[in-house]
Amino acid sequence: MEDIIAALAILVPIFIAAIALRWVRIIRLNSEKQIEQNQEIIALLKESGKRGSQ
Repeated sequence: MEDIIAALAILVPIFIAAIALRWVRIIRLNSEKQIEQNQEIIALLKESGKRGSQ
């Protein structure tokens, strides 16, 4: 029984760290996509602003 508790005490933090790293990676990838989308939106707004003032 003590061996199971010791194994869990070692594996649970490793499992939590793996989930946290995966979560951070997903957030990072999504933020990069959002930055690209924001840049496209800004470019389109600038283009439509130039067209509207003509």
